[in-house]
Amino acid sequence: MVTTREDPATAVGVKGEAAARSAGRRLSATERRALIEQAAARQLAERGYEATTVEDICAAAGVSKPMLYRHFDSKQDLCMGLLERRRDELAAAPLGTFLETEGSVEQRLEAMIDAWFAHVAEHPDSSRLLFQDITGDAQLRDLQRELRRRQRAADVAMLREFGPPLPEAELEPLGEVIRSSLTGLALWWLEHADVSRASVVSAMLRTIKGMLATP
Repeated sequence: MVTTREDPATAVGVKGEAAARSAGRRLSATERRALIEQAAARQLAERGYEATTVEDICAAAGVSKPMLYRHFDSKQDLCMGLLERRRDELAAAPLGTFLETEGSVEQRLEAMIDAWFAHVAEHPDSSRLLFQDITGDAQLRDLQRELRRRQRAADVAMLREFGPPLPEAELEPLGEVIRSSLTGLALWWLEHADVSRASVVSAMLRTIKGMLATP
């Protein structure tokens, strides 16, 4: 039986709202916005952008449409914000770990990969949304292409920093191999909760080491 990883933030948000209601307290604007984002990430990741309506998101978040529109201009605006923030935070997680980690290149790379997958595990719904192809909105597709371009550029920079001299014409294709391998493995891992993070980190490290060892 395949078990998927659940977003801990979603459970916390639901519990937080329930606690606030039982205490007779209204959620703050920040708490309400976070609740809407958590609900939207899950709905969009599970149902897809086209199939998800504003009504679906409101029902999942337990808010009215006017309340949602106080925080977001549209479903598109909400989705764009989720994509951009997840990509930026996902990129920052391994970079911060790399700067803090001492040791060999391999040890630092392993720490970076582990931090990346740890962040995915903490935010599975918005990570799925970021990694899956979005259909039904040209602007979102363009944004997704741009976010993938940025990630590919970061992976190319890593190859320049740690790898042997490589033909210039191969750098961007190799950057895409790393980017697509990470996101593809992450999507698979999110559907296989029985697989440890250490296992996927080891598999990804083996892939990147193979590239870095190629003359």
